[in-house]
Amino acid sequence: MIRLLLVDDQSLICQGLQALLGEEPDLEVVGCAENGQVALDAIASLQPDVVLMDIRMPIMTGIEATRLIKEQFPDIKVLVLSTFDDDRDIAQSMRAGAKGYLLKDMPAPELADAIRFVHRGYSQMAPGLMEKLVMRVPDSNEAEAQSIPEELVQLPPRERDVLRLIGQGCTNREIATQLHLAEGTIKTYVTHLLNRLTFKNRSQLAIYANAIASSLNS
Repeated sequence: MIRLLLVDDQSLICQGLQALLGEEPDLEVVGCAENGQVALDAIASLQPDVVLMDIRMPIMTGIEATRLIKEQFPDIKVLVLSTFDDDRDIAQSMRAGAKGYLLKDMPAPELADAIRFVHRGYSQMAPGLMEKLVMRVPDSNEAEAQSIPEELVQLPPRERDVLRLIGQGCTNREIATQLHLAEGTIKTYVTHLLNRLTFKNRSQLAIYANAIASSLNS
């Protein structure tokens, strides 16, 4: 059974989600919160596995709540469910530690499946949002004018190789094979990358690597 905490300042949204998701045999809604602060205060007692988080709420936004939840309860998965597909909201949510970003107009069965995938550790993005975030390809003049990010310049060459392959969707085992290194060594490199670039998880590394793919391949 996957325990869910719903966070939304619109009570009708919470009630509707509770009714829809409550029909799923493996999902249990353990509570609803009207803002991020209420959610944060309730987590210790409710012990949810997944928090379904709205973004734009009074008192504490979903982005700030996500950051604090991941700091205080790192095992809890946060899945954003928003009306807005704003690029900045998406990027800030993922940087705060969310495992995915979905839109409220998605069908209930797809939302239930997304919750299951997030609970298992996979990231979930609404159709088109990943492209909005990282798939903008500059023309040749732009590419020449772009400077390599400072944090990338400071990475050792081997860590750059690992980051590039993470961006291509490779697993640690596949990266180890391509670079002729032990899988344990790759895990160490991934940990170093997370620390150097101040990301919380591999999904954020992959999004970042896609965004700077041209620099990594240069």
